[in-house]
Amino acid sequence: MTLPLDVTKLADLLRLAAKTEILPRFRRLGSGDIRSKSEPTDLVTEADEAAERLIRREIDAIAPDALFVGEESVAADPGLLSRLADADFAVVVDPVDGTFNFASGIPAFGVMASVIWKGETAAGIIYDPMGDDWVMAERGAGAFLKRPDGETVRLSVAEARPLDAMVGMASPGYFFGEERERILGNLAKVRFFANYRCAAHEYRTFAGGHVQFMLYNKLMPWDHLAGTLIAAEAGGYGARLDGSPYLPHHVDGGLLVATDKESWRVLRDEIIGY
Repeated sequence: MTLPLDVTKLADLLRLAAKTEILPRFRRLGSGDIRSKSEPTDLVTEADEAAERLIRREIDAIAPDALFVGEESVAADPGLLSRLADADFAVVVDPVDGTFNFASGIPAFGVMASVIWKGETAAGIIYDPMGDDWVMAERGAGAFLKRPDGETVRLSVAEARPLDAMVGMASPGYFFGEERERILGNLAKVRFFANYRCAAHEYRTFAGGHVQFMLYNKLMPWDHLAGTLIAAEAGGYGARLDGSPYLPHHVDGGLLVATDKESWRVLRDEIIGY
């Protein structure tokens, strides 16, 4: 697939934003540099906003025809999100994924970007500022860990396991009421699950072959488009909870990603319960 944007240049741009705007502010944020958005744990910092401004400025220069959808841009203009459904060419960016961790001084955060081309996610990048490396994928070309010195390692998901031996990532905070109670109870059927409060590192962990599943309910495109493509290119299987494909414009319906389709089915039946 030939894309109208050089994915390597986009990866370098995420690193530049981290080096210039994010890392210099890590553990150096003042009280006025952190604000709540929808709830006390939904935070934005000066690093998020400055990094997104830098990324947007550079993308406007190298890909002026792309629709730019950033988490902080959508916070300022919610109508921007609806334009993804009709966009032939878009770049979706999360300038600091794991902002709660970043603002708390926890070194588990990332910078993510995806390229939407002809209605599907065509490329995804997750950059880890602390490790200074990327996990990347282009549709049909596999998923890779890449380092600035050029070293490249192909990624592959873990081997399938029985339900009671599975280890995974689950974010039950956006399930509510009886559904949340049911899912939390059913998660006792797996070996154990974790939540890093950072989709970037959860997808990296999955694509690197360390866990067997991931479960989410809130679907913001900047959180999941890059990761689901990387997971698929590493050999995994993902779909919304009703079994339908996850598409760039979806913001609901939940998301389950597993090592293979049969594991997905078992998890959906046993954990979600339908």
